[in-house]
Amino acid sequence: MAIILNKAVMIACRRDVTAIGLLAVMVLAGGTVRAQSLMVLPVNVHLAPGQRATTLSVVNRGNTETAIQIRVYAWNQTSGQDQLTTSDAVLASPPLATIAPGATQVVRLVLRQPPQGREATYRIVLDQIPPPAVPGTVRVVLRMSIPIFAQPTTRALPHLNFHIEHHAEKEVLVAVNDGSRHEVIRDVVLSTSDGRKLKNESSASPYVLAGVTRRWPIDAQGSLLHAGDILRITAHADSGTIEQQVHVVSIP
Repeated sequence: MAIILNKAVMIACRRDVTAIGLLAVMVLAGGTVRAQSLMVLPVNVHLAPGQRATTLSVVNRGNTETAIQIRVYAWNQTSGQDQLTTSDAVLASPPLATIAPGATQVVRLVLRQPPQGREATYRIVLDQIPPPAVPGTVRVVLRMSIPIFAQPTTRALPHLNFHIEHHAEKEVLVAVNDGSRHEVIRDVVLSTSDGRKLKNESSASPYVLAGVTRRWPIDAQGSLLHAGDILRITAHADSGTIEQQVHVVSIP
């Protein structure tokens, strides 16, 4: 009996460093494991102003050949969720490849048109194409999602402002990026005036794209905040340290 396990690996790295997609697998009684190990670099693709092309390297670190498919999607954020839509704005060549053990496949990425006024964002989705099923084995399929950030010809900067929405029985941390470039935020700490630290879920997805509003639930630890309260937020971002006062606003 052959079982296929699909494992999606979303890479949200903050710097251009090597990413290794190592697959976690389960071994069934009486079966063996057939899994591939792929290394992709860089894990963040940055196109500078005026730059229209770059490359991505995919290394097969396994002991058997593996086939891959590469697609590029426009990446937006709507209602707090990442949205990927089909786009031909970035061409990936080749879109399909078979990589021998220990070999490297270079993928060329070409931006058709430079962005205007605001950073354009895309995601490369790399799928491992599974080989034919082999009786008595467990097969694992890898997926990687790699961001592309294309800068406009004019200087692009992020600009984040925060507030807290007070709803009937919950509070939500809101980040508004009215700048022209994405921001990556991490290590977010919300502090009340009496020194309490409130948990939030901002670590789930650290990206705030240009022109986007993100919302994350807050755990008020059984004590609801009130409209007019002022908290303090500290965080680390790609652009530097964030320190702001955060106002609580009432939402009907």
